[in-house]
Amino acid sequence: MDHLGNLEPTTICHVMALPFPGRGHINPMMNLCRSLASKKPDILITFVVTEEWLGLIGSEPKPGNIRFGTIPNVLTSERARAGKFPAFFQEVLTKMEAPVERLLGQLKPPVSTIAADTYLMWAFEMANRNNIPAASLWTMSVPVYSVFQHFDLLVQNGHFPIELKERGEELVEYIPGISSTRIVDLPTCVYGHGRDILHRGFEAIASVSKAQFLLLCSVYELESQVIDALKASISLPIYHIGPTIPYFKLEQEEIITGPGETDYFRWLDMQPRGSVLYVSQGSTHSAPSAQLDEIAAGLRDSGVRYLWVARAEACLFKESCGGAGLVLPWCDQLRVLCHPSLGGFWSHCGWGSTSEAAFAGIPLLTFPLYWDQAPNSKIIVDDWKIGWRVKSGLDVGRLIKRDEIAGLVKRFMDSESDEVKEMRRRAKEISEICRRAIRKGGSSDTNIDAFIDDILQHHKNQADN
Repeated sequence: MDHLGNLEPTTICHVMALPFPGRGHINPMMNLCRSLASKKPDILITFVVTEEWLGLIGSEPKPGNIRFGTIPNVLTSERARAGKFPAFFQEVLTKMEAPVERLLGQLKPPVSTIAADTYLMWAFEMANRNNIPAASLWTMSVPVYSVFQHFDLLVQNGHFPIELKERGEELVEYIPGISSTRIVDLPTCVYGHGRDILHRGFEAIASVSKAQFLLLCSVYELESQVIDALKASISLPIYHIGPTIPYFKLEQEEIITGPGETDYFRWLDMQPRGSVLYVSQGSTHSAPSAQLDEIAAGLRDSGVRYLWVARAEACLFKESCGGAGLVLPWCDQLRVLCHPSLGGFWSHCGWGSTSEAAFAGIPLLTFPLYWDQAPNSKIIVDDWKIGWRVKSGLDVGRLIKRDEIAGLVKRFMDSESDEVKEMRRRAKEISEICRRAIRKGGSSDTNIDAFIDDILQHHKNQADN
């Protein structure tokens, strides 16, 4: 931060970034901060993380005008929270605010803007108490926002509560900006898994009214109808800034690799173009162990080359993967997806992974598990037409067997199939839309510039007063 040293403290626009403590929320917030920092080197950003997350991401390269601020851990081990997410969410909402506010009072120069994850509802009340403008960062797709915003319509039309097995195929055609959607393709908290924290979605959307700006991790051209409907329904300035993924890494001439990274990239280099299926079920929730066993056997039996990031389970599946597969606990996902040997992505459909696949131009096999992943699967398969479903909400409780998986994977990766050729062509079109959005003058690039102009104007007004 040496280049900031010769500036008067009041001339520095200081942004406090507050991500929800989870990989799918920290990543887009950091990518937003990188965009702000690279476009405006005299913006100082304090990125607030818990001590555990600092240990996980603190050594990653970042611009000099981004620094970390730390607070105590919310739980003893936040990474072990998947099975107790409602309790973890409650801890985030009750234990983070006080240490963050203490940190806010200690930071120099004073914070002039707070950018907080939409799910950190207390952050916007804290910002208002301290007379600091706040931006709400929505890290999911815009249709999910719209479902929560218009949830009363589901109730009025008799689509909540329902029994999924009886009515899951019924269509919802009345949510502004959203194309015709089956009940089963709504967020899982509407009809089952996650119902215990459904109210948190309502609270999060209500908290946006206390912010001064709303940031969407979406590409306008891919979600224009629902973004336009959202802009018509709320008075806040809205900025679509997606995809909020680390595409800047791809522009680095010198690839910085961690331990073992050269090994799997060397393996990818040896595979034929478009022949590898990348498999990842995300960083938090996981399929039951019996289902993971079937996935492992199905991948092996398909005969398709694959690279599987299986996190903690990696050691269990290494021996059973056969000669065509490579199983790892972690990889540089976006760089892998952009590798020429990649031909497909088996995904849980978190919005970060969905955005990275769209940017890379890679078709998806969708295996949603939780919350926003079901509507993201619908976007991939029905709206963008760049994927097939392995699993949908109607498969809740059904074990998808290895034979079914092997057959589906084999067909999906058949590069000679006309259906697959068309899907890959569509994926390349989606990729070009994403890349145009972030280029100079693109829709996301100009929205980030507009957001910077607005927070700088707020900061100037505060300094003048």
